[in-house]
Amino acid sequence: MNFYDGARFFIAANSHLSEYAVLGYEYGYASANPNTLSLWEAQFGDFANGAQIMIDQFIAAGETKWNMANGLVMLLPHGYDGNGPEHSSSRVERFLQLSDSIDHPKNQPETIQELYTQCNIGVVNCSTAAQYFHVLRR
Repeated sequence: MNFYDGARFFIAANSHLSEYAVLGYEYGYASANPNTLSLWEAQFGDFANGAQIMIDQFIAAGETKWNMANGLVMLLPHGYDGNGPEHSSSRVERFLQLSDSIDHPKNQPETIQELYTQCNIGVVNCSTAAQYFHVLRR
């Protein structure tokens, strides 16, 4: 009997890379399963470029639009932040511009916990393994 008799399999050949689709899937998975740790890694800066629509419309603005928090963690390359070719930088300044600004004196948080609840995204640059652990834990 041949091994392939009756077997079903899928072969993906020459499929295009769509970080837009992958980040959309991860966002949806993190929304449907809020108790899981979902991570998306933009291995290179231009991967984040391909997913920018998802980042703008869902990651940065989703909680304001639909009042639904999402715990997706995006890991971004940081080789030449603000410098160098697109492939080597995630352009961290874009993410800083997307983060909420608390610009009214009445809205100033009194504790760090209040600050976390008022922000739409956190942009973090960890320099130790312990910091990375605690960022993921939060």
